[in-house]
Amino acid sequence: MAPVQPRAKKAQRSWDALTPSLAPWILDYLNSMGFETPTPVQKSCLDLFRGNKDVVVEAVTGSGKTLAYLIPVIEKLLRGEEAAKRHHVQGIIISPTRELATQIYNVLVSIIKFHGPSAGQLPLCEGDEKRNITSEPVVIPQLLVGGTRKAAEDLSAFLRVSPNLLIGTPGRLAELLASPYVKAPASTFEVLVMDEADRLLDLGFSQELNRILGYLPKQRRTGLFSASLSDAVERLITVGLLYPHKITVRVKSLKDGGIIQERKTPMSLHMSYLVTPGSQKIPALCQLLENLDPRPARSIVFFSTCMQVKYFTRVLHGVLPAGFNIVSLHGKLEPQVREKNFERFVNATSPTVLFTTDIAARGLDIPQVDLVVQHDPPNDTKVFIHRCGRAGRAGRRGLAVAMLQPGREEGYVQLLEVRQTPIAPLEKPSVSLTPEHAEKISSKIRKQAMADRSIYELAKHAFVSWVRSYMEHQASSIFRVSDLDWADLAKGYGLVALPKMPELKGIDRSLGLGIDLDAIAFKDKAREKKRLEELEKRNAERAARLAAIEQDPAAAAGQPKRKRTEAWSEKQDAEELKVERREKKRKRREAEKYSKMTEKEKEEQKKLDALIEQVRKRNEEQARLEREERAATKAANGGDNKPTKKKVVESDDEDSDDGFSGFDD
Repeated sequence: MAPVQPRAKKAQRSWDALTPSLAPWILDYLNSMGFETPTPVQKSCLDLFRGNKDVVVEAVTGSGKTLAYLIPVIEKLLRGEEAAKRHHVQGIIISPTRELATQIYNVLVSIIKFHGPSAGQLPLCEGDEKRNITSEPVVIPQLLVGGTRKAAEDLSAFLRVSPNLLIGTPGRLAELLASPYVKAPASTFEVLVMDEADRLLDLGFSQELNRILGYLPKQRRTGLFSASLSDAVERLITVGLLYPHKITVRVKSLKDGGIIQERKTPMSLHMSYLVTPGSQKIPALCQLLENLDPRPARSIVFFSTCMQVKYFTRVLHGVLPAGFNIVSLHGKLEPQVREKNFERFVNATSPTVLFTTDIAARGLDIPQVDLVVQHDPPNDTKVFIHRCGRAGRAGRRGLAVAMLQPGREEGYVQLLEVRQTPIAPLEKPSVSLTPEHAEKISSKIRKQAMADRSIYELAKHAFVSWVRSYMEHQASSIFRVSDLDWADLAKGYGLVALPKMPELKGIDRSLGLGIDLDAIAFKDKAREKKRLEELEKRNAERAARLAAIEQDPAAAAGQPKRKRTEAWSEKQDAEELKVERREKKRKRREAEKYSKMTEKEKEEQKKLDALIEQVRKRNEEQARLEREERAATKAANGGDNKPTKKKVVESDDEDSDDGFSGFDD
């Protein structure tokens, strides 16, 4: 028997091998971008989605999902013999964030620039001209995101340009589709795509998605794309898709011992973790940026909350190694600022670090991201993959480092292994930290807070927001507030004092620094003047209370102590006014209701009101008797507040003396 010859490795198919073949102008675009062969997800998706098949695609981050659905969408819109009717939408692409929607739009525009008829219409999308009437099928996109433009402006642009492909976030898309001028009939509507479908549902867009689906015909092609599919997406599949084809693209790696293991991230990305106390996280970040070879062109640091991003962006200028710029991106920024900062980071020509939240964890294809650092592990382990996936895209080498505090948090490594997301200890670049490093950086940040009270207050808000986020972690058995070293964490934030929090009861909030917090002033003169006036007023009130106690201690002792949650006098007056207004509104509503009743209904209402009044009086009398009984009991017990134990026996049988009402055998 002849020996079995080893199978030759199958050559990767080129774009020309696809059936049916791609249009020449699409191939020109792919060649110009250097995309020689389709990725596995592109190959699998193009074979199905270009036909009349619904698809659900789950592929690792950075695998090329955007082109996998844009090419079929473009082909579906151009396959007709005539142009779409005015104000008729043929396709919709939904994204969870403004940044991702803008990115998809830009990629689409770069593709259709190679299609002559469509390219001739592109300048109209941004200008004030009307769309040229043409009988040839074209792709006219419109970007719909909230914040930068008003809904009325988007509708005006739609009526002027008459786009046939809408790309946007759920809220703005639902608003536009609600207009009677926007039509999506079954005769012309072709395709719906939901990018990062699980994120759409996680962010609470289910109501907007249902509204959008209600405006669209059921006979359509639908594609759901994501790096991970949640249970909510599985439910959406059963509702919105007809016989979908599920495409799952995994990466397999060979571990020690010949074990093949599936990965959810590309092989070019190295995921690792660093065990370090909270006080040394920022020093560790500085060493990573300094020691990584080659020097990272773009780095992303993920924090848990917007307030953390705002705080560290402000205080770490001058703390990070020389030559690194800092850009912030979080959900509480104004839309125009978010867009500007994102463009700054994408187009940066010098080494830049992006401080951000999970808003940048999904879908964004930022070129040349070499390093991802997770200052705080995410609340959801699924987000961990997406965060790491911002680096190592399109075959580029990338490093992702998660910072874990020593102790129970180290169990997060085992949790990720269970979720098929293995990470290894960080070996290169080496990070050697000492308490002196932490103290040096902490003192730099603390000096900034001492020089400007706004930084001091921002530090408190950032710290409290992080604690709240930590308490809401899904892996509550690993991330426990009771295990935290508060003094060490305060050093990591550069706090001059710990804020007032229930979790810090019994802890020295001064951190042994002995800093007079009232002496910290605002750099802003107007804010400082207002603060001093409030401080003077507060000190005067305190002095008046102390003087009253000294003059008449007995009277002061008899006054009820004001509760910490009790409003100030002005707020009390406002609250009383609110109660008075609510009572007036209630009486007015009752009068209006009474005026609409018939004579018989009025008579019945009077009887009901009389009955309610009787019940109220009886309850008040019963409460009075109970108070008198408690007072008498207290007097009989010599003023002891502890009630005497009584055994109360109720019986319906007057002759029964044993506490039972005479059950029949």
